[in-house]
Amino acid sequence: MATIRDVARLANVSMATVSNALNSADRVSEELRARVQAAVDKLGYAPHPAARSLRKRTSGLLGLVVGDITNPFFSDLFAAVEDAAAARGHLVLLCNSSEKVEREEAHLKMLRSQRIDGLILAPTGAVSMNRAALLAQLEVPVVLVDRAMDGLGYDAVVLDNRRAAFEATSHLVAAGHRRIALINGPDVVRTAADRLAGYREALLAAGIAFDPGLVRDAGFQEAPACRAAVDLLRADVPPTAIFATNNLMTLGTIRALADLGLKCPEDVSIVGIDDLPWADSVSPRLTAVAQPVRAIGETALNILLDRVTGSRLGPGTVTVMAPRLIIRRSCGTPSPTATEPAHAA
Repeated sequence: MATIRDVARLANVSMATVSNALNSADRVSEELRARVQAAVDKLGYAPHPAARSLRKRTSGLLGLVVGDITNPFFSDLFAAVEDAAAARGHLVLLCNSSEKVEREEAHLKMLRSQRIDGLILAPTGAVSMNRAALLAQLEVPVVLVDRAMDGLGYDAVVLDNRRAAFEATSHLVAAGHRRIALINGPDVVRTAADRLAGYREALLAAGIAFDPGLVRDAGFQEAPACRAAVDLLRADVPPTAIFATNNLMTLGTIRALADLGLKCPEDVSIVGIDDLPWADSVSPRLTAVAQPVRAIGETALNILLDRVTGSRLGPGTVTVMAPRLIIRRSCGTPSPTATEPAHAA
């Protein structure tokens, strides 16, 4: 019976090259892969199933690391990934980084010991000197969701965040608002940076000067968003509308209005990102930008398993999903007494 050593000798390559050609074809040139395959065919070589499973880490387990499991976006993402994985015979290990880079790194180390077949990662926004090394040490395919990372070459599935913010802000402008506040995440997070860019582009298109005093970083969390909204609305010249860039910060904004005895949309209009079931149940019904969460999860899972099985080769690609603005009743015209901002130069 032919061995991997026999294949390497006939193809005049190392045993490591034979292993890469058979198990990770994207790691070798087409010429080397063809030589190895010719030797395999001539010798009738077949890897032992158990050994091949060990080398390829075919545990049937996939890792999913999310930023904040209390955020309904991530819990819905997990449900989508788990359903799609189960349909293809895989289980998913869920890890929650709580947006802390130390926890993210600890999860990556743990997942390596679990012999996962692949990883879906929503990275934290914090700078990590170890993340790239830890991902490489996993030696499995990685697909990023929600937040892409430049320079690592991984596949990514993300929302068109600039477009989402542009459409939300433009809707408020069309309703007559000129003093529009933005409650956002930290700009070190690619998602937040892109949403800030879309907000600014919509203001520019409308001839409205960008006012950094109307922008608050609430860390994508509810309580900080409530404090930020209170601070904005207690200003000498408060905004007439608030755009909150995720569901938790939208909830915090709604709570701030209640705490201040203000009404939506009579006193302040609100638009959020993430169209969750409660958005159509609160009063007034919330105008929001919907993310295709299930499609994002399913797409990421399918790309990952295509990488695991070797049916998808080549460099990583970024799949950008389209947002959808759902107009309800939380946006109205601004009060006639609202102060107009300066126009852009």
